[in-house]
Amino acid sequence: MKKSIYIFMILIFCLTIGCVEEDFLQEDPRDNLYADNLFESYQGFRLATNALLDFVRDEREDKIQSAELGFGWKIGVDNGWANTELSWSRGINQYNVDLNPEMQLMNGDTDGNPGVFLLMYRAINSCNMVIARAENPNIDWQGTSPQQIEANKNLILGHAHLIRAWAYRHLVYTFGDIPITVEEINGLNYRNDWDRRPVREVQELIVSDLLLAEQFLPPVSDSVLELSGAIASHYLAEMYLWMDMPELAKTKAESVINSGNFSLITERFGVRSNQPGVPFMDQFYDGNITRQQGNTEALWVFPNSDVLSLPGASSNSMRRSWVINYNGYAPYTPENGGRGIGRLAITAWAFSIYEPQDHRFSEFAVKKYYIGNNGDTIRTQTAPSQMNINNNRWASTRKWDWTYNDPNLWNANYAFADQVYLRVAETYLLLAEAEMKLGNLSAAAELINQIRRRSNASEITPGQVNIDFILDERSRELVTEEHRRHTMIRTGKLVERNRLYNRFAANIQDFQVLLPLPQRVIDANTGRVMNQNPGY
Repeated sequence: MKKSIYIFMILIFCLTIGCVEEDFLQEDPRDNLYADNLFESYQGFRLATNALLDFVRDEREDKIQSAELGFGWKIGVDNGWANTELSWSRGINQYNVDLNPEMQLMNGDTDGNPGVFLLMYRAINSCNMVIARAENPNIDWQGTSPQQIEANKNLILGHAHLIRAWAYRHLVYTFGDIPITVEEINGLNYRNDWDRRPVREVQELIVSDLLLAEQFLPPVSDSVLELSGAIASHYLAEMYLWMDMPELAKTKAESVINSGNFSLITERFGVRSNQPGVPFMDQFYDGNITRQQGNTEALWVFPNSDVLSLPGASSNSMRRSWVINYNGYAPYTPENGGRGIGRLAITAWAFSIYEPQDHRFSEFAVKKYYIGNNGDTIRTQTAPSQMNINNNRWASTRKWDWTYNDPNLWNANYAFADQVYLRVAETYLLLAEAEMKLGNLSAAAELINQIRRRSNASEITPGQVNIDFILDERSRELVTEEHRRHTMIRTGKLVERNRLYNRFAANIQDFQVLLPLPQRVIDANTGRVMNQNPGY
């Protein structure tokens, strides 16, 4: 097992080293010697696809100063803010002068951790390597028939195209026009004259990648290391909505929901089913995450529960990021969810839009009190007037609660729990949005009501369905999970709703819908002028 972990770590290093700080698409040719040896068989390609999955897990790791790396897509929006505000989060939290081309989130830190721009291009270049090397006619695909050989090859290509689409999705929502590369950068074809391609061109590439992934991957998978085509279908529905193709979005979302492979969790199940709780929260508990454990709602999961059970299990920062820093008045315990430092938080508005009986606002889903060091009950806060920086009594989600069994580790920095990354509940809401755009308000209302029924929220009428209600419902269901900034950009609502619902983000200017490209990337592109986004 240790040998497998070491091989995996070497592979991650070889796939990621190809992008140095200043040259975001440069591949060190020394790695090709390793790649030439690795990409000789199906087994070698499987190791490579496992390494590609680690790029996605990086999004929830602590890459820059004590918060999940993906925080920039979850704060500075209507339902997310930075409670413990630091230099790297202040710019997006308040849209002030700290939001600039030099900020750590874009450029990385002094320890060599990449910002989101460079990390995504590392993923893209690694995917391009896998795709290019898969065309070698001498590969042993280890199949017993022509059909099995083709299936093995397609499984590899499906993963590479899906992860490449995932990376371009983050980039195009965040920065708008971006450079496109679909070739392996091998050191001999290094360029410093990249140009930014239009958003529509990037969208079309994402769609092309997702269609291939949908075709090549199995419709459903019981292996956490083998992604399903349903993930690609889900992202296709989202992308088609952004491209104003609601009929196609409807088709793709329906293909997931009507497949019979996935369904909403509506009954108690799993490891805590004999304890007080609600069905909505059961799907977030470690031990309930995978399909084998009964989770019919999970589309994409991160396996972490036993650090040694799979190569590449990673230190997850979701709990650390979203649970408040309560240790000044209450002990670290499993009941309190383990150690949190409250870098990120849910806005007062987002808490205010739940009905009292909604399970998603129950004590099982939102931390409403702590038992203090002296045994007293300490209530958390959600009122707008209490939404202040460094409020260590601010309420927080319990989706990411987890701690070790060992009491000596209850204050450990990171979580190693299995986690859901993408749920079919979001697919329902994408389909509702498509139906709304097509004028089918009754169908949209029924899809939303299926989400609301399972959480004991009151049903809505077709007349209540509009884009703002759908965005509200997405917040109630997906807060801290979805890339909220992407959703706000896709629907054109970021500026409007920030000004209405998040006083910290109310200063947003129209140009700040797009974030600035890293200055180091612009400076390194010496062969062609790469224009910065307007306003920066």
